[in-house]
Amino acid sequence: MPSLTNTLKAEYENLFNTCNIKQTKVSVVENIIKKILASKSRYETVGNPLDIPWYLIVAIHSMESGLSFTRHLHNGDPLTARTIHVPVGRPVNGNPPFTWEESASDALQLQKLDQWNDWSLPGLLYQLEKYNGWGYRTKHPHVLSPYLWSFSNHYIKGKYIADGTWSETAVSQQCGAAVLLRRMAEKGDIQIAVNVTQSSIPTGSILKYSKKKIDFGIELQQFLNKFPGIFLKEDGAPGDNTSGAVKKVFGFYLKGDPRE
Repeated sequence: MPSLTNTLKAEYENLFNTCNIKQTKVSVVENIIKKILASKSRYETVGNPLDIPWYLIVAIHSMESGLSFTRHLHNGDPLTARTIHVPVGRPVNGNPPFTWEESASDALQLQKLDQWNDWSLPGLLYQLEKYNGWGYRTKHPHVLSPYLWSFSNHYIKGKYIADGTWSETAVSQQCGAAVLLRRMAEKGDIQIAVNVTQSSIPTGSILKYSKKKIDFGIELQQFLNKFPGIFLKEDGAPGDNTSGAVKKVFGFYLKGDPRE
């Protein structure tokens, strides 16, 4: 099993910072997030006692059971019985039918996520990739795991269509966990700790508020995305979110922002 080395941390941060949702999938992702936020309290009920971020549970729930509260978090099997797929026979304690909360708590503790304390961005992505398994990284390194990156510019094709069965041409039809987190971070629904990797404003940038694409707008957003807790959509239009990020970093809004 790979260790969370500095090299792997840098890889995760770079991929997350350069992650863009495919245009054909934007509306799908937005609908998933609406559904997620409507059930936020259920995720917090499970995560808070275990000191696990609610949005990590969200990412696993989306990938393992399509956000269904009638299925085990372990693998998507129905809650009406113990799991029949790997891991088999969970939860061990209690009798079916299980509540989603009971099953989710068991799944998270089985993976020892309650003992993990690095909830920085690399720590989150490491645990998500581990949850699905290291097969992509160790056996098919030319394909970034769709469990993380499906629906983004980092993934095209190639996936496991069953346990141990690889297809070079199959395409994941699920939104990757990291892609969900990236969009939620962009919208301010969650805040994730990220290291600062750049410290100077991009040459030629014009600090101007605009809801339309402007010169150097993308460069400005790329620069701001290097700061902890800032995740902007790099569309070149420095509107409310970009101006708010400028305020966070420099202490003032962009010129023309009605909040200035």
